[in-house]
Amino acid sequence: MPKKLVWVFSKRYIAGETMEEGLLASKLLNEKGIEVTVDILGEFITTLAEAEKNRDEYLEVIERFTADNVKGNFSIKPTMFGLLIDKEVCYTHLREVVKFAAEKDSFIRIDMEDSQCVDMEIDIFRRLRTEFPKHVGLVLQAYLRRTESDIIALNDINNKNYPISFRLCKGIYVEPEHLAFKGYDEVREHYLTDLKYMFENKMYAGIATHDKYLVEEALKLIEEMNIPKNMYEFQMLYGVTPELRQSIVDGGHKMRVYVPFGQQWFNYSTRRLKENPKMAQHIIKALFIRG
Repeated sequence: MPKKLVWVFSKRYIAGETMEEGLLASKLLNEKGIEVTVDILGEFITTLAEAEKNRDEYLEVIERFTADNVKGNFSIKPTMFGLLIDKEVCYTHLREVVKFAAEKDSFIRIDMEDSQCVDMEIDIFRRLRTEFPKHVGLVLQAYLRRTESDIIALNDINNKNYPISFRLCKGIYVEPEHLAFKGYDEVREHYLTDLKYMFENKMYAGIATHDKYLVEEALKLIEEMNIPKNMYEFQMLYGVTPELRQSIVDGGHKMRVYVPFGQQWFNYSTRRLKENPKMAQHIIKALFIRG
């Protein structure tokens, strides 16, 4: 699809192209009792000069959002910092960002990317958590066959003073069947298995889903296992399932919305379209109706 046409779809799911637009969207969500995790769009860079630029942009965003007392934290993709070019350079940049966030009493969530990145991203997370246990967390994807064993392995750095913090999502990257579960119900089943293990082992769980069934099952687990409210939150993407999101907030549960913004919105948007191809039909239909 042409880029201009993709933007018709994208503007619902992206706060904007500038920091000011991201800031405004975050403040509006805060006014509704919703916290945010702020994400500058971009990934899979090709030069280390881009990595340095992305580091500086994150430092600027952290400075501005914390100065404005936005209730939230920050998400980062390691490939934006050169993970696939030079892992140690990536680590150095990420450490600088996490250190700055820690100084601002904030928090950095390391996004999980496609399967080629998983081992490197877990390793970087381990190294950063050793130094900044309160200020760094990780995303895990339930559709990957390895995820349950990854959670179990990471339990060795969990402790009651600083519970390990995970965002658990289904997963969106296209992976081969030998690496990822493909069945809809199969992914749901493993999502709940992973979540239950987190609860059993007193890990902090970011329950990131728009699947009403998974939300309802998560709420059942929370009630049955008597999980305290300071050990979990629900998370959703900007612009997605606002009615379900509000019902969770109205139920007295913490909600965090992933707020993406920036010039590099196209790849993020096309992944959303691949996840839900029917959206393309709706876009075209909407254009004709307007015409």
